[in-house]
Amino acid sequence: MRSDGDSDTTNDRRPRGMSEQRHQRIRLEISREAARLFWEQGVAATSGEQIANAVGISVRTLWRYFRNKESCAEPVLAQDVEECLAVLRCWPREVSLEDHLVEWATNRPKNPDQQSYDDAVIKMTVLAEKEPDLRAAWLMTHDRIEREMAEIIADRLRRPADDIEVRLHAATATAVLRVISEDVSAALMAGVDRASIGNPIKHMAHAVRVATGGAVGDPVEP
Repeated sequence: MRSDGDSDTTNDRRPRGMSEQRHQRIRLEISREAARLFWEQGVAATSGEQIANAVGISVRTLWRYFRNKESCAEPVLAQDVEECLAVLRCWPREVSLEDHLVEWATNRPKNPDQQSYDDAVIKMTVLAEKEPDLRAAWLMTHDRIEREMAEIIADRLRRPADDIEVRLHAATATAVLRVISEDVSAALMAGVDRASIGNPIKHMAHAVRVATGGAVGDPVEP
């Protein structure tokens, strides 16, 4: 019998006959509701049954998608990582990081669903500060960013991805993104006026450039 905290080796199995796209969509919907409940009630006070009820599925079905209730937070964080990496992968060599991120933020599609997932990421970022299981998932997402960041930086600098300077730049840039994300998320959830926060995108790009001595952030030769 499964309890909320149990885990097993049948992690995130897709029901037979279900497409991968639908499987991921349902996982993301469950994750969004779990994030809302975790924020409103706390992780300890939220049960698998409550998460299942919020989505309109049975508890048994919930455990077909997730190994335990804490893992329900992972898809919203993973989606955020996928978006971040997609933006970085298409960063033109001749464009600065700041200009690239500002252009992306300006042209990013705005819809209610996207905003709800953005809100879920912000809430999980704040909760991860005090919830060890959520913190583990949050840090793992940034470990993935760091690994792929090394590939992106290596390409821009025309150096091997395992070069020590490339790895240091990747670790530094990822740490900057993480710390600013945590700081901005905490401020937003504390009710700080968005206008007083400034432009987090520009802040991130500038901080990455400063922290890496300009090696990451400036345009490079095509």
